[in-house]
Amino acid sequence: MTSVDRWQLPDGIEEVLPAQAATAERLRRRLLDLYRSWGYQLVIPPLMEFTESLLIGLGKDLDLLTFKLTDQLSGRTLGIRADITPQVARIDAHSLAQGGVTRLCYAGSTLHTRPKSLLASRSPIQLGAELYGDNSLASDVEIVRLMLTTLEVAGVGPGITLDLGHVGVYEAVLASAGLNEEQEHTVFDALQRKSVPDLQLALAGVAGDAAELIIGLVDLHGDDAVLANARELFADRAPGALAAVDALQEVATDIRRQRPDLDIYFDLAELRGYHYHTGIVFAAYVPGHGQALANGGRYDNVGAVFGRARAATGFATDLKALLNLVPGDGDSRGAISMPDSDDPALAAVVTQLREAGEIVINCLSTDPDPRCDRQLLEQDGQWRVQALATD
Repeated sequence: MTSVDRWQLPDGIEEVLPAQAATAERLRRRLLDLYRSWGYQLVIPPLMEFTESLLIGLGKDLDLLTFKLTDQLSGRTLGIRADITPQVARIDAHSLAQGGVTRLCYAGSTLHTRPKSLLASRSPIQLGAELYGDNSLASDVEIVRLMLTTLEVAGVGPGITLDLGHVGVYEAVLASAGLNEEQEHTVFDALQRKSVPDLQLALAGVAGDAAELIIGLVDLHGDDAVLANARELFADRAPGALAAVDALQEVATDIRRQRPDLDIYFDLAELRGYHYHTGIVFAAYVPGHGQALANGGRYDNVGAVFGRARAATGFATDLKALLNLVPGDGDSRGAISMPDSDDPALAAVVTQLREAGEIVINCLSTDPDPRCDRQLLEQDGQWRVQALATD
């Protein structure tokens, strides 16, 4: 590596410089305060854990995203977290082990072996909230509302679209087809891409009605008419999917009571996190941004691997992605320059100013810091803030 290359960062790994970092921290604090006001308690999981607890029962997707290394103390394999949600599930199930409903929130850096999408960061700052101990749709609705409020507080919008799906639809339709494991994998991949030709190839040899039903999922996306079409399609051939369709209708109705103008988009072939989620799944989009800004869903019983199965639902967002869509809110007050002096009276005034939220910068040379628009000057034995003289 040459000296010219030493400053370069790996693809998908970014640094956050002062102006944006200040905005990021204010937004992080604002969102954590929002979650606190809803009753969600902050937890700070470790950056790495043994892979046995970090990845167990969560599917191959998270395994592939996780950087792994050997612990020099124990010789066991460690994983650097790619997703904080499983860690919070462990905290709920094992570390806290409380009865009833538990609400937890978090904010922290994660690391991915590869980007989830073409323009995604490999080092997201993940924020989220999780609700444990309640398996009703009311808890799903609460989490969706908190996700939408998160984006509004962050300054994202207008024009948020809520995407709703339910993994129970696919499970019921798949059960009617009797596919083997290899066929299921191929169908799952084709359905994620909504590729009808690939689905037709994958379903060659499958009974006509069953194949038609699976292919029919591709078109089940759009407005409320989708739910009516789904009921008609599933009524006789996959009645087990009707409960999931009814759940989607109930969640949408409840959310619209507070947000009657919200654009809700139903996608019954949405398989995001299929091997992880167990019910309602959801995501939030805004115009001009192709990837979901926040997403989540129900993931009951993940805590079972830690000895305590719990109903669970939650969502997460990436602080870095939010920063790219919200205007900067830099501090417009500027700063105060102070002389480099050991005067106790000056120190007392500076302490008061800093406690009041002012930025006071020690002037180490003849020129004050360029952020300073005011200065501390001594007049008649007292230190006073005055405008900084400009040329």
